[in-house]
Amino acid sequence: MSKTLRQQAQVVADEYGFSSIQEVIRLFLNRFSQKSISLNFGEPTVILSDKAEKRYLKMEQDFRIGKNVYRANDVNDLLRQLNA
Repeated sequence: MSKTLRQQAQVVADEYGFSSIQEVIRLFLNRFSQKSISLNFGEPTVILSDKAEKRYLKMEQDFRIGKNVYRANDVNDLLRQLNA
């Protein structure tokens, strides 16, 4: 473990009230072994406003029925549509 990582982990452990990084690891392993911890390494879920959710649902519906969807037959056709 790099010195920087260890220092950052210690700062966060202190902020959460742990006495050491070892205590954090012990707690994590205990909960992990009981399958009572969930791991998420992805991006956090974004909660949309009602207005934005309606907008995206409308866009999805339009896409499904082919409304406001453009297709290009080749690169030149695509560039022509983009520049129009």
